[in-house]
Amino acid sequence: MIDQAVRKQQQYYEQTAADYQQMHVVDGDEHYRALSYIATMARVWGISSFLDVGSGTGRAVEFLHDQGFQVRGVEPVNALIQQANRRRPSIGQLIQCGQGESLPFADGSFDAVCEFAVLHHVRHPNWVIQEMLRVARTAVFISDANRFGQGRLPVRLLKLSLSKLGLWSAVNFLKTLGRVYSYSEGDGVFYSYSVYDSLAQIASWAEETHIISTLGHCPSSWWQPLLTSQCVLLCGLKQIPTATFKVHD
Repeated sequence: MIDQAVRKQQQYYEQTAADYQQMHVVDGDEHYRALSYIATMARVWGISSFLDVGSGTGRAVEFLHDQGFQVRGVEPVNALIQQANRRRPSIGQLIQCGQGESLPFADGSFDAVCEFAVLHHVRHPNWVIQEMLRVARTAVFISDANRFGQGRLPVRLLKLSLSKLGLWSAVNFLKTLGRVYSYSEGDGVFYSYSVYDSLAQIASWAEETHIISTLGHCPSSWWQPLLTSQCVLLCGLKQIPTATFKVHD
C-alpha cells in the first residue's frame, strides 16, 4: 500500500512534470555547484561510473554524462522520465523507473551513487541511503537540505539544540499536526531534513567523510556550513586510492 504522502508527492510531480525544469533546475544553483565539486573529486579518486537516485528530468545524469562519466539514473515518477526523453532522448534512455528504497541493482554496481534534493522528500531517508551504500563501491554523495542553516539565527540554534537533545522529532510532529511532512506549491511534500542527520550512517560505511557548503560563497563563521548553509554536500569515500597522492619527504 502506497503511503498517502508518497502518493501526494507523485501526483504533484505528475501534474507539474511539464514545468519541472523551469521550477526546479537553475544553472549555477547549489546542486550544479555540488555536481562540479563531485566531478572534480571523482577524477581525483578514479571514479568512472555513477548512479543518480531520484533523477527527475535528468539534470545530474546529463551533467555527469557530458563530463565523460558512465551514468545511470533511477526515478519513481514516469512523467518525469518522459520529460527527460522529450528534452534529450539520449539522456532519458539512461534513466529507468525505480524506487530509492529498493534500487534495482546488485551490490557494488557503481563506483559512486549520488542524490540531489531527494532525501527531504522521503519520510525515511536512511532507507534510501542504505540502498545507496549497498550499490556503491567507492563513494556516496548527498546534496540536500540542511534545516540548521534555514531561518533566523535564533531559530537555527533552537533547531540544533532540540536535535541534540533528541526532541526535534516530537516538536516537528506537533508543528505539522501529526503529519510529519509539510506541503508547498513550489516543492510538493517535504520533510524536515538535514544532511547532518545522515552523517553517522554514511561515516559508519566510509573511510573518509567531507562536508561542503554549496552556497557559492563562504561566510566568515566557525559554524560554516552547519548553521550558515541551507544546502550541503556530504561526501562519503569508502576506498581511498593509495596512488592518488604522493607524499614528499
